[in-house]
Amino acid sequence: IQAAWSLKTRALTEMVYVDEIDMDQEGIAELMLDENAIAQVARPGTSLKLPGTSQDAGPSPAVRPVTQSGRPITGFVRPSTQSGRPSTMEQAIKTPRTALTARPITSSSGRYGRLGTASMLTNPDGPFINLSRLNLAKYAQKPKLAKALFEYIFHHENDVKNALDLAALATEHAQFKDWWWKVQVGKCYYRLGLYREAEKQFKSALKQQDMVDTILYLAKVYLRLDQPVTALNLFKQGLDRFPGEVTLICGIARIYEEMNNISSAAEYYKDVLKQDNTHVEAIACIGSNHFYSDQPEIALRFYRRLLQMGVYNCQLFNNLGLCCFYAQQYDMTLSSFERALFLAENEAETADVWYNLGHVAVGIGDLNLAYQCFKLTLVNNNDYAEAYNNLAVLEMRKGHIEQARALLQTASSLAPHMYEPHFNFAVLSEKVGDLQRSYTAAQKSEAAFPGHVDTQQLIKQLKQHFAML
Repeated sequence: IQAAWSLKTRALTEMVYVDEIDMDQEGIAELMLDENAIAQVARPGTSLKLPGTSQDAGPSPAVRPVTQSGRPITGFVRPSTQSGRPSTMEQAIKTPRTALTARPITSSSGRYGRLGTASMLTNPDGPFINLSRLNLAKYAQKPKLAKALFEYIFHHENDVKNALDLAALATEHAQFKDWWWKVQVGKCYYRLGLYREAEKQFKSALKQQDMVDTILYLAKVYLRLDQPVTALNLFKQGLDRFPGEVTLICGIARIYEEMNNISSAAEYYKDVLKQDNTHVEAIACIGSNHFYSDQPEIALRFYRRLLQMGVYNCQLFNNLGLCCFYAQQYDMTLSSFERALFLAENEAETADVWYNLGHVAVGIGDLNLAYQCFKLTLVNNNDYAEAYNNLAVLEMRKGHIEQARALLQTASSLAPHMYEPHFNFAVLSEKVGDLQRSYTAAQKSEAAFPGHVDTQQLIKQLKQHFAML
């Protein structure tokens, strides 16, 4: 269940654990002088890059689906934490193309361009303002005009270099006493990847003027530096100065959610609702948490609340349909999914609804309907790994071994972070006597989900076979 809404520390003073490798003096000097360098091995519960190291291991992948980075799917998709975005260039190249675009996501800079502001263009033959001809030093001396010009350059033109030049000149003209310009310089540094410089600017701005926005920007810097504990402390200090501030409480909840500490995240989302009982993100995340905690009736109440608030989209009706099905309110299940199909804005959303309808069909025992639903899922989104896996299971029940094997291989290549395709392939290979492939797939399944008991038993059986041979 995924509500992709359409409105949609590690301190440097910690020890760096280094394996036994030969480093020359130049390499050591580089490591010491790089301000953005972080420890290669994080302490448990202090890193977002290794969510499995948190003290609260989070829900099991067998209960709640996980993203490519290993985090459980949240109830609300946010721009900075989209599940499909790869974290390395190798993953970006391997990432399958989606139904919305023909190329993988290789850069996060593209999403900063604001297409909606293209209406500002008044001259059809040229740009609204020719930035290359501007005398930035002249405009920096006019504070009111400089602020409007900076907003245009930064947000509309997405020209960070010129925006930074203007902000630096304006800060200098204000004799470094204007906190607003320091925040803008920090935003430019953040966009350029100079996180330590951005941190200095935001801290300096906070000393001059205590602002919630500045705290949020500084927390973004710490999260990008993979220091979630520092960000949490910053948010809690901010709550001391701004009691009950919803954005700060929500920021704490998001960090706990990214660290797989779902119980703490749910508590903070409840605190958000105490301050603002119309907060869509908090309602959606609490509802999703109840659904995966095997409490669909309670989740249904939260999703109905969203419906009463006026949220009217495909994802909400999809979730309502699933909650109704698992709460055994069958009269509302199909009508909710029909409404979800009607409101789907693109093929990816349609594929999600057909996939869930396939699960409903499996639940009522109509395997032919389930087969058709999973096929329709692949018609709308050809990269849907879960549908390939479930089709393979249905093919195995029919005795079509080769089709099942091909489907499972496709699923495991599209989503190597899922354990189900690897485990199913291991079971299938073991049944037909291909023990080597079965063992390899079982190892991949164990790497994806170390706590899966069936995988461990299968590996134990295979080792006994190999010992006998």
